[in-house]
Amino acid sequence: MHIDHVTLRTRDLRATRDFMIQVFDLEEGTRPQEIRGIRGHWLYSEGQPLVHIIEAHGQGLLRAAEFIDHVGFRMGDYDAFKAKLERLGIDYRTIDIPTLNERRIFLRTPGGQLLETVFPGASSENSW
Repeated sequence: MHIDHVTLRTRDLRATRDFMIQVFDLEEGTRPQEIRGIRGHWLYSEGQPLVHIIEAHGQGLLRAAEFIDHVGFRMGDYDAFKAKLERLGIDYRTIDIPTLNERRIFLRTPGGQLLETVFPGASSENSW
């Protein structure tokens, strides 16, 4: 297992994108068409989308404007991991991204942090 990407949530998409490109020498690349309703950018290093930037909508004390939204882990066995979550009684959501030939499972830690797991291969069903 390794970290697949980090997602930054921000109210200023352009400034955050420009900062990350300037400071870390990242390049803006394509985002899958399946990601709808969330404005943002994917920034690449050596052909890999390592930093995702998405627009913040929250307000008030419980929803900071600027924060790391989630961490993604690239893993290998989708079915085994999904079965493990079900065995442990952990709630999750899935999304397939056929254009990337990937399947993803989203879950939250007990403290509420969002985790994303990324697996090779895609099917035609989503529970997102």
